[in-house]
Amino acid sequence: MNTEEVRVEHDSMGEVEVPKNMLYQAQTQRAVNNFTVSGRRMPKTFIRALAMVKYCAASVNSSLALLDAQIAGAITESCEDIIAGEYFDHFPVDVFQTGSGTSSNMNMNEVVATLATIKCGVDISPNDHVNMSQSSNDSIPTAIQISAVLECENQLLPALDTVIAALESKGAEIGHIVKTGRTHLMDAMPVTFGQELDAWKRQIASCRRGIVFALEEAKKLAQGGTAVGTGINAHPQFASLFATEITALTGIQFEAHAHPFNAMGSQDALVGLSGQLRNLAVAVMKISNDLRWMNSGPLAGLGEIELESLQPGSSIMPGKVNPVVPEASAMVAAQVMGNDATIGIAGQSGNFELNVMLPLIADNLLESIHLMANALSLLATKAISTFKVREERVGAALERNPILVTALNPVIGYLKAADIAKKAYKENRPIIDVALEETDLTREQLEALLDPVTLTRGGIADK
Repeated sequence: MNTEEVRVEHDSMGEVEVPKNMLYQAQTQRAVNNFTVSGRRMPKTFIRALAMVKYCAASVNSSLALLDAQIAGAITESCEDIIAGEYFDHFPVDVFQTGSGTSSNMNMNEVVATLATIKCGVDISPNDHVNMSQSSNDSIPTAIQISAVLECENQLLPALDTVIAALESKGAEIGHIVKTGRTHLMDAMPVTFGQELDAWKRQIASCRRGIVFALEEAKKLAQGGTAVGTGINAHPQFASLFATEITALTGIQFEAHAHPFNAMGSQDALVGLSGQLRNLAVAVMKISNDLRWMNSGPLAGLGEIELESLQPGSSIMPGKVNPVVPEASAMVAAQVMGNDATIGIAGQSGNFELNVMLPLIADNLLESIHLMANALSLLATKAISTFKVREERVGAALERNPILVTALNPVIGYLKAADIAKKAYKENRPIIDVALEETDLTREQLEALLDPVTLTRGGIADK
């Protein structure tokens, strides 16, 4: 840097040169200089949530007569600008920074202090005013929890509802169609499309319940524990008043954690939420792969369904179309599973009174929520809602499925049924024709016993 591009800022360690056009101050610049690791900044959703923390803290401190009303007003007004999406360029600290997130906390304190000073003409301190009644050690976990809850409530849960609605609608449209069931990727007894779609829907609904349950713990905030959980330098009512203030700001019911030592020394609530996201990723991977298999071909694969054609599938093979949305969704699922492994390891780094991988947890957790919400919306609108059943192909395969002979077990025995199945498969003939030759049953009896629709209902067919 040359002197025309910088200004000199001071902190407890001395002088630091800071770019003239940046709102942050000395401690942020030290972090920028120290952590040249990934070039990945903290997520915008986290930055917004941290600004909410500063907003609520200033409001509470003012109501407790700890902070001058003019200063508090300038701080909250500055925070509102950041919450609205302004000034993100002034938050450059790398994800891979100090494990408490102190650099990000001071980055916010400094930007808000600079903005607030400009607004009210009074010299506002990042530490004494913006950070009043707080520590990085309770503010950063709180900001992660707030951002995760907001993203789940506003993005992920609606996306899950979209998928569930799409599966219900598709089930009503094609649920009556009978197809060959598969176990081990091999032909098995018949099922309906409705039964398969209902199974997917129940998977997603179960995952949704798990996420909602995990969010309840994430809504219990560490704020008020300050440095080590004791609440040093914070008013006794600060934690409860903060929870009331953030609830009013977000419209979501938060509460002060009854045991801030637990909320700061461990990150179990966020590890648990990540675990539920992993469960969802497993379900999305399963559904995506089912769609890919059912769409495979169209001639040499299963070819049961035809996914919407969205783009050319090959740079060399004309006419090829690939199942791009299920593939993208499966990749998202893999990423979320990997993020969960990272969060699990990070969650183990709660050393005594503080977890020291907080920025890593924030980055991975918020990425998982963001990716999964977007992937689910795509899966619902561009795969589940739009695929078509190739009924002729499905019916032809079902008619020649030798496993239908399973329904004859109670009548002719397993071994005799196995002989019929092998002969039908070897001769590529419908099972009913072979069974007519190999048993004393009439065609009418066989049609009743082997009716695919009846077989999808389970039980023992009438002889």
